[in-house]
Amino acid sequence: MAKEIERKFLIKNENWKTLVKSQIQIKQGYLNDDPNRAVRIRIKDQKGIITIKGKTTGFSRLEFEYEIPYPDALALLKLCNQPIIEKTRYHVFENDLLWEIDIFEGDNKGLQIVEVELDAEDQKVQTPEWVGQEVTDDSKYYNLSLMTFPYTQWKK
Repeated sequence: MAKEIERKFLIKNENWKTLVKSQIQIKQGYLNDDPNRAVRIRIKDQKGIITIKGKTTGFSRLEFEYEIPYPDALALLKLCNQPIIEKTRYHVFENDLLWEIDIFEGDNKGLQIVEVELDAEDQKVQTPEWVGQEVTDDSKYYNLSLMTFPYTQWKK
């Protein structure tokens, strides 16, 4: 059984940009919008992935992820609830951790989030100076929520 332990933060400034090691384009959609379980279809560059996630408790949730044929992923994205989440993910290694910076496009344009996956919920994390407010417990920043209530619809 797989378990994802993840924390999410807003980005304070753009100092992370000089530290980028790689980047990928991501398109993803959800076949359901149940907060207790999510079935996600994702295309990372030219690779198809299906992911089943359980409900988040604390920083953790069950996660099962499998590669699927690219043509199947394209077809399944058409079956997903709209809008499709579009983002560029940048990878930064700092303080012995992989920080994944998501810069959203489309209906979530303007949103910037950084995530870090951990080995344990009580793992100590030294956040880089460019990492801002933690939003792990704020469900409006979950990708599933961004599908139903996109960032461009939030009141500024």
